[in-house]
Amino acid sequence: MAGISIDDESSDLCSEDISITSAEDVPTPSPVWPTISDVQRALRPLQATADHVGKQVEEFAETLDRLSKTRSEKFERDCTYALALVQGYRKIARSAVDYLRGIHGAENQGRPGKPRRDKLHTSASASDLRRRHCEHHTDRTTVEDLERWEQEEQTWHLLGLMLQVEYPSSGAHTKEASSTERVVRPRKATRVHQYSSEREVWSNFLAHDDQAWERHTVINWLKACADDCGQDMEQVIQDLERNADRGSGLWAHSWLYTKESIKGQKRLRSWPQALAPDSPGIDSSLRNSSPAKSLVTQLDPDAVTRQVRDLQPQDDNFEAATWMACWNMLRRGQDWQFIRTWCQERVENWRAIAMRGDPRQHSSKDGKSLSYLNHTVDWQSRALWRKSCALAARSGVLDKYEAAVYGALSGYLPSVQKVCGSWNDYLFAHYNSYLLRSFDQYVATYSADRIPHGLQARDGFFEFSVTGGRRTQSGNQLIEKMRRLKPLAQESRDPIKQLQGSLIGKTFGSFVRKYGFQLLREQKRQANVSQYPSNVPRSQHENNKKPSIRPDDYQVIRMVTHIVLIYLDLEPSWLENAQFKAAGIFVEAYVDFLGKAGKQQLLPLYASRLSPTGAIRSLSRQLPRILEFGERRTVMQLMKQHSIDVPSVLNEQLWMIMKEIESKADDSTHDPKYPTLRIMEARGDEQRVGMRKIRAKFMGNVVTDDQHDLINGFEWYLLLDGYWEKTLATGAVLYKHFLSNVSLARIDTVHRLTRAELPDSKGLAAARELSQRVSFSTLSRRKTHAILGHEIDISDFLDWEEIGMLGNQSGASTISRAAQYGGDGSRNLYKPEKERYLFQQSNSFLNLEQLVQAMDAFEAWQAAMEKKPSLELAGSTGKQWRDNLKKACEDVESCIRPLQHGWLQSPRNDDEALELEEIRKACLPEVLLAYLVVLNSSAQYVSREYLLRSLEVGAAVASKDSDLGPCFVLAGRMPEFVDALAFTSTTIILANEHGGGKKRTPARLGIWSTKGSLNTAE
Repeated sequence: MAGISIDDESSDLCSEDISITSAEDVPTPSPVWPTISDVQRALRPLQATADHVGKQVEEFAETLDRLSKTRSEKFERDCTYALALVQGYRKIARSAVDYLRGIHGAENQGRPGKPRRDKLHTSASASDLRRRHCEHHTDRTTVEDLERWEQEEQTWHLLGLMLQVEYPSSGAHTKEASSTERVVRPRKATRVHQYSSEREVWSNFLAHDDQAWERHTVINWLKACADDCGQDMEQVIQDLERNADRGSGLWAHSWLYTKESIKGQKRLRSWPQALAPDSPGIDSSLRNSSPAKSLVTQLDPDAVTRQVRDLQPQDDNFEAATWMACWNMLRRGQDWQFIRTWCQERVENWRAIAMRGDPRQHSSKDGKSLSYLNHTVDWQSRALWRKSCALAARSGVLDKYEAAVYGALSGYLPSVQKVCGSWNDYLFAHYNSYLLRSFDQYVATYSADRIPHGLQARDGFFEFSVTGGRRTQSGNQLIEKMRRLKPLAQESRDPIKQLQGSLIGKTFGSFVRKYGFQLLREQKRQANVSQYPSNVPRSQHENNKKPSIRPDDYQVIRMVTHIVLIYLDLEPSWLENAQFKAAGIFVEAYVDFLGKAGKQQLLPLYASRLSPTGAIRSLSRQLPRILEFGERRTVMQLMKQHSIDVPSVLNEQLWMIMKEIESKADDSTHDPKYPTLRIMEARGDEQRVGMRKIRAKFMGNVVTDDQHDLINGFEWYLLLDGYWEKTLATGAVLYKHFLSNVSLARIDTVHRLTRAELPDSKGLAAARELSQRVSFSTLSRRKTHAILGHEIDISDFLDWEEIGMLGNQSGASTISRAAQYGGDGSRNLYKPEKERYLFQQSNSFLNLEQLVQAMDAFEAWQAAMEKKPSLELAGSTGKQWRDNLKKACEDVESCIRPLQHGWLQSPRNDDEALELEEIRKACLPEVLLAYLVVLNSSAQYVSREYLLRSLEVGAAVASKDSDLGPCFVLAGRMPEFVDALAFTSTTIILANEHGGGKKRTPARLGIWSTKGSLNTAE
């Protein structure tokens, strides 16, 4: 794999901060409200993700909830409890990795450029893995899923290490820390002296130098990552054997092909001693096969460099493969004992001796101490050994992997960079070089007498920089430089790598601010993608650069969310600046994912970690998606358990939907907010009011997604105990909204209707659905139990005569009574007064529901009229039809009755009084005129009594104390009403003249008889 080379001039990074957009620079977007169909469309691609990570999502939440409850207080600058959380998250990721390796291990092993280990780090048996695979046979996981989970497991490991570096445990909570993986920093000892062992010097160095301890920790993490996700060493050996053209088990023969060539020459020459480079004719006779170059004459390890000769091509491959294996062992953090055993098995002991002396190898992986590191002698030789390794790596005559091995042991950066092929390798090369350089400087400062004189000289053979002349950079500077390197550009853009870089560079707060607001902008852009001007190409609006964290990258959002919650507990400063607002963006995005994935019971847990306002806003977006009654009850109980303001959440969800709808309304028109109802067909030029018909299905049947959301949201109030006045006031607002011009501002996405195809019924269908799903009777029975101690339907308590009297009372009187009894005004009243007061508070909601019920009755009556049988089907069929029509007419009458007595006459304040008057003007005249049409038409087929009832309507309108007459006058429809009454009078006269022998009631209709009038005149 090609290495990464960097020019000295461009390698130094100028100090520059990450570009961060502050909270003040980002305008707060208008709420982006997902509708039911939005959710359904989003769930299709999300379903697979939810299936894959569903179990892990629940395990993360369970871990967070369980360990959060055990923490009674926050321990500032102490990572003990946070470490327990991180370890829990890491175990979840580890379990997912083990499972996916059981499915994709073989496929992943052979991916080019993506070496992975084949062994399963799991205690699960093969049969258990097969069983789990069968249980999840519908999961369409991929190798990419495995790699992502491996990266996540590495990230949790890194976070645990960095927390221990930045927030070391005080040691006072050992019980909580016992179950977590901890790294123990060496304790500060006495000053280094001439009798100190190498282990003591190294430990003291790490104990005193905080930056060195941090780099040492990161290096160990990088080694662990390489060991866990790299190709298994046995597989590496098999690949090397194939490349070296030798079968299994022939590693012990070293330079096999070169050795045979040398032996052949000695046999031909009958040479008793070793061949020498200056032997006669050796250059022409001892040559390799391809290309033809002089072969070495001896087989000692440095023969190639000493004689400046070559090996046979097969042995060249063997040599390169062997050093590659050595590099892999060092890169994976294998201890020297493992390396020595590996070399002994291949009769390459000299390689192990060449790699002996790294001060970091205190003990082998089996826990046995490496005794040579405790010796006090040969300290100078080890210092000289590191410098010699650096010199060998710098020479330029070694194979790149051999040079990399010596560079890793000495900290010589340029030679290691040549074999770096990944982000992790590059970081390892730099941190390893910085660490060993700091160690040499530490020894030179505190124990200069232990450094050989030749190394102390400022000029000479050993005078060169192990970093290649580049200055040491901080973690943040190094991460930023890697992001700009072309070979690493693509990997550096990976969100998980950026997250890891922010943890290493201690810039996680900057990461959250930068990408949190970027995520918010991307969410807003995707929601408003259809709002681009039609004459401007969309490409001019979009940034060509893809966002680092996409709104649908739920794994990264989940990781950032849980890390954010940890830092909010550890770092009080996160609560005081823009970081808290940016952190809330990630948490809200994760809450949104949980809602889409159907994990509703987890919503309150995460929302409770936001600010009170953020929790209300976040949950208010999710509640309309929850449709099942039992699930709603559970979620509401959880919100109460987590101390979330439930009434505010319910109110916010409806407010946000209506605000979103109003923002999409067409403001170019100047129509009134509440348009006149259109119950009757349009009036012809010569057509009288009484001859008009009720429009068929005038309420329509189209309920938009937004309207469904509003109704679903209001249904939550059924589960809210008490809050009578607030609930009824909210319901009244919904009815008003459905009657307004903005109720269909957002085009329905289910029926795909254009605005021209929308019914002019506006939101009447939605209003009808609201009256059916959350009727006043249902609300009353649900809520009166908590207020009165038993269920009752308040609408059955008073008759309509008394209701009309109550409706005429002023809103101020109602408010004063509420203040008198405190709270919502429904406590400590004797029962009749209390029920009367509850009714007054519900007056507007009930009145609007009655209007909707009346319109529904009109529509049902018209449907019955349209079923009128023909003359040929008279008889029993005609009688059945008349009975049905009579029933429909009686339903209309019962629904109209409440509208004639103080309808919408109980405003709470002056502003609502003006609004209610506008609704009365838009609705009441049309309803009463339609009622006259129903009565006149029904009189022809059912009973002439309906004609007299038409006249009763006229009397009610003309009454001195009536509130109906002024309403007709304000609406400018009094002439229509007079014309309708005149038509009714004419109908009565004609009915008496042509009534024949039909029964009638002379006492009531006699004055309208023309014959009776003539006789009286005579």
